[in-house]
Amino acid sequence: MERFLRKFGTGPGAAVFILTAAVFGFGQVKSVPNAQTKQVEVIREDLLPMPSATPLVTKTGSSEAVEPAAEPVIYANSPFPLLAETTIPGRSGVLIESLNGDVIVESSSDAAFNPASNVKLATAYAVLVTFGPNFRFITNVWTDGTLDAETGLLDGNLYISGRDPIFAYEHAVLLANELNRLGIRSVSGDLVVTDNFVMNRTSSASISARSMLAALDSEKRPAAAKRAWSDYRYYSGAYSQYAESPGIFFYGEAVTGPVPNGTNLLLTHESAAMRDVIKAMLIFSNNFLAARLGEMLGGPQAIARLVLQYTGVSPDEFYMQTSSGLGINRVTPRAMMKLLRALRAELARFEMTLADILPVAGMDKGTLENRFDTDFSRGSV
Repeated sequence: MERFLRKFGTGPGAAVFILTAAVFGFGQVKSVPNAQTKQVEVIREDLLPMPSATPLVTKTGSSEAVEPAAEPVIYANSPFPLLAETTIPGRSGVLIESLNGDVIVESSSDAAFNPASNVKLATAYAVLVTFGPNFRFITNVWTDGTLDAETGLLDGNLYISGRDPIFAYEHAVLLANELNRLGIRSVSGDLVVTDNFVMNRTSSASISARSMLAALDSEKRPAAAKRAWSDYRYYSGAYSQYAESPGIFFYGEAVTGPVPNGTNLLLTHESAAMRDVIKAMLIFSNNFLAARLGEMLGGPQAIARLVLQYTGVSPDEFYMQTSSGLGINRVTPRAMMKLLRALRAELARFEMTLADILPVAGMDKGTLENRFDTDFSRGSV
């Protein structure tokens, strides 16, 4: 688990969620004509129209810059006098509750904001509800050929199928190690991966196929794959069980395609448990993992349906366009609080807590690694 989380990049507490939203302006990029081919047109100044009044410009009679209008001061709603005097900066929504539902601080909790990466909480919840924390991704290795036990030549093609989102170099070399144990040293045909197979966090099956071929072949193996395999042997605690440099030589190429009927299954590789995949997604706020997990569920709309069905959130307060937080998403702090409570309850079914999947400040790798990391505050969030 430690090695796995390093690659991608605990106790009961108050159920607290703070949602902060910011509004940004975006400019539109326009095409610019080629200055060398554009015709130059001379316009007489006396024929230019007089400028018209516009409500966007106000005459001040001064060359000094006009100070922008002050932001309205918003105070938090809280039964605690000290917290009630707290001002909420910018356009923000805040809702803090105790475990029993008492409001500690509240401000604009029913307004919809862009939740950014907090959307990943919805993705994590939907994945847990659908697959559970112990689900593992399966990667299968197939062949349509026959093995010459004396030479170690597999006369045929080798096929890889699976949609493990965390499959990486070390797992490819591990497959080479297992294929060597089966007596396979070379393959006369191609390496064929299915169109939903990815590795090294790329969404391209063709790039993944080439990376897989290079990682399997010890002569072509890139330095990054060699380091990943060395680290894997060390952190797995089974250093002596794996060959230092296992490899499969391919006479063919790396291509994408389906696994045909009549092929034989050679071996199966299992990923880390889903709880560890979710933890990696959340502590590093990994957009690729969120997108891949969302695709498994049927996309953002499928995630939203599960959230609306099981958490009591209404469509007016929860809208998803992406499963990672990129793009246009809108959620109210109150809806996010309902989601957070539902996520906590779902984890409790498996004797887990929020700390098992969310980053623990100052302790876990990732986004909170260097925050709240003093002796006094470490682990408080």
